[in-house]
Amino acid sequence: MITHDGEVDMSEQTLSHTTTTDSGSVPDTAVLEQMYRLMVTTTLADKRSTEEAKAGRLQAAFYPVRGMEAVCAAIGAALTPQDRLVSTYRNLGDALAKGVTLRSIMAELYGRVDGTSKGKGGPMHLHDTAVGFMATTGIVGSGLPIAVGLALANQLDGSGAATVVTFGDAATSIGAYHEAMNFAALWKLPIVFVCQNNQWGEHTPIAEYAPSVELAKRAAAYSIHAERVDGFDPLATLHAIETAVERARRNEGPTFLECVTYRLTGHSGTADFSYVPRDELEAAMKRDPAPTFRSWLIDQGLTTGERIDELDREAEAYVADAFQFAENSPLPGEDELFTDVFADDTWVRSVK
Repeated sequence: MITHDGEVDMSEQTLSHTTTTDSGSVPDTAVLEQMYRLMVTTTLADKRSTEEAKAGRLQAAFYPVRGMEAVCAAIGAALTPQDRLVSTYRNLGDALAKGVTLRSIMAELYGRVDGTSKGKGGPMHLHDTAVGFMATTGIVGSGLPIAVGLALANQLDGSGAATVVTFGDAATSIGAYHEAMNFAALWKLPIVFVCQNNQWGEHTPIAEYAPSVELAKRAAAYSIHAERVDGFDPLATLHAIETAVERARRNEGPTFLECVTYRLTGHSGTADFSYVPRDELEAAMKRDPAPTFRSWLIDQGLTTGERIDELDREAEAYVADAFQFAENSPLPGEDELFTDVFADDTWVRSVK
């Protein structure tokens, strides 16, 4: 884990260093395999979705999560079915982490009826409340007050559940962020703010839109427990999220986690990113989460190359199946035009 007093030099951070010094005990093999499976599934599905977006076959724009897979895997391993997660338009890994099926995700991206929102929400509006994946939004920072409301509900009903909300670094410059942080601190809500700091706000580096780039320090000013974490390290991130979730369950108030990573693609799946400094991107690519974790698991003797190859094949088959399912799913019919739009649609002309 990186303290919020320090800067991150990606060229010097290594998985083995951060896990042995800061991540606590290593999870059992089943958890490690679960995390790796989610990371490689996210990477494969992300790459295929980007290709489909460039070919014009998706319903709308796709926002890649490359570089954030370790954070998503940590969220998936830390949360229970009763916990709730609110995400952003960059949501593929978060949705998988909370148990949304890749079939329903991809069907939504293709605009098909078997999607999470019946093909009418698109990539920015995935949700599956049955597994606690409550909402995603296309407006930067707008998921934060939604998550605060969910956390307040958890507090009032005494369920012992935690709410986690993910957002990018750019959201910390939005007014809704201030309001959410203020109320969460004031009411000591059971919420974990997970800032997936990929160091870019669309095409602008963080240093050009924020006077203070140490986001955990800024968060601490709200009297919220705040930490800066190496977001490329799945085990350091898992330890931090688990600790934060347990604080929430014990009614010890909110936690802000700045998970420092790097966006390995353009802002959207079709966007150019030649503006990204080549040395920064190359340093970040050397820490590409899934292959780095793969090597570490084998080097530490926690699994074998044969077992990892088996997990890779399972992920490849799962992704191929999801895309085939999505392509075969039908488009919404005209009868769906007003469904889920009006509380009572009987007055709409031609609707029987």
